[in-house]
Amino acid sequence: MKIKYLFGIALATMLYSSCSEDMMDRINEDETSKTADRVGAKFQLTDAEVATAYSVVNGAYAWYVSSYTEQLFGTGNNQLLKIEQRTVSELAGATTFNNEWNSTYSNLMNLTQMIEKCSAGGIDEGRNDLLGMAQLLAAINWGVLTDLHGDIPFSECFQGISAPKIDTQETVYNAIFQLIDDGIANLSEGGNNAGEQDIIYGGDTDKWLALGYALKARYLLHTASRNPGVISQVEEAAQNAIELGFEGFYLDMFNGVTADNAWSAYQWSRYYIGSSKTVDDLMLEREDPREPFYNMSIGGDVIGVPGSTELASLTQTVNEPAWLENGAANLAIMSESELYFILAEAQALQGKDAKEAFETAVSSNVAEYAAISGEAIADEDITAYLENIAPLYEADALKEIRIQKYLAQTRGEVIETYNDMRRIGLDEYPVKMTNPNNNSSAGNRWPNMLPYGDSDVVSNPNVAAAFGSGNDAGMYIFSSKVWWAK
Repeated sequence: MKIKYLFGIALATMLYSSCSEDMMDRINEDETSKTADRVGAKFQLTDAEVATAYSVVNGAYAWYVSSYTEQLFGTGNNQLLKIEQRTVSELAGATTFNNEWNSTYSNLMNLTQMIEKCSAGGIDEGRNDLLGMAQLLAAINWGVLTDLHGDIPFSECFQGISAPKIDTQETVYNAIFQLIDDGIANLSEGGNNAGEQDIIYGGDTDKWLALGYALKARYLLHTASRNPGVISQVEEAAQNAIELGFEGFYLDMFNGVTADNAWSAYQWSRYYIGSSKTVDDLMLEREDPREPFYNMSIGGDVIGVPGSTELASLTQTVNEPAWLENGAANLAIMSESELYFILAEAQALQGKDAKEAFETAVSSNVAEYAAISGEAIADEDITAYLENIAPLYEADALKEIRIQKYLAQTRGEVIETYNDMRRIGLDEYPVKMTNPNNNSSAGNRWPNMLPYGDSDVVSNPNVAAAFGSGNDAGMYIFSSKVWWAK
């Protein structure tokens, strides 16, 4: 009896101690400062949208890539001068895109949390509209990372693994398509849980559904050189997006965002961007009504010549696109014109009549280009321009579709142009790059991809091994290609 009595006292003491520790843990929690696992998914949506538009799609990734595509000219006697010169240390350096690498992964961690919260067992289980939105945004963010960097850490990310493995781009793309399909399925169930936290579409699931099909068309087209059989699927997805009323995916600066857009803020702080002769020559040849907006004088009348060290050394002298002076201009994540250009190309590749989609794409962009430049173009002027370029379209529809898409995407969608160039192949791409620094005695200096971010190069052995060391560090960007490239 005495032994049982002592055992009972010991057990009670142990249980009391355990309960006391649990109670103290709860007492010490700061209920006014919620941890990430207790914040509703909808309160993470706004940040995810803004980060996608600013840091991922329209940040330094795009500013640098615009020089590779020659849609804009790098000037200002600093980083963009080095890019125009194709300086290897800037092109292939791990520090060059470290901020964008980190911010994209940070945004993906936020989106991963949202997906987990809205999935089975999560605090927002059943809010399928929020789940679908997070899945589509995640598809965009993973798409930018893998399109620009190729094989990347993916499947082991956000699991507490200190050195996640690198997955192939094909693996990442399979996941992107799954995210898009799952997003479409979840958004199809409706719901109204995002509310004012969705500062792009206001929680309108029909608009998100249209975006889902538009993204499916975009990413399927990326893989067309790897698998030409997807072209009919590209057309089908694009048509679905149009039928659902896709009008673009833009972040409006005055719809819950009070800052200037990323491009204008960058320009006003550094004046590193100018107009490029490659674009201007194409516009002048076509008597393009966008040319005065693209090539606007800011104190002189100098057009950026790709690769010119002299012009790239100047500051606030080389002409610039007018929209850079409009801080209220929206940020395009995927424009309406891109979708119609995708449809037109898919139809042309199948030998179909693509004229209607082509003209809609051009008309949409011309009107938008003028509007964000603070002007307006009359409908009859757009019609006249379509008539002007009709002979070029009739002579070679696919070529003019791709050239017009190139011109349209000078306004912030340069990452997609960079994707097009690598998908089609520089030799076959209809706009020829003229920067003489693209090649040197040492070989190619036009990057086929972007280098990994320094944070992972120095901390993740898997990324460090892929990046290389010594004289080979980062040099793979000139010799290797992304999985879907021609």
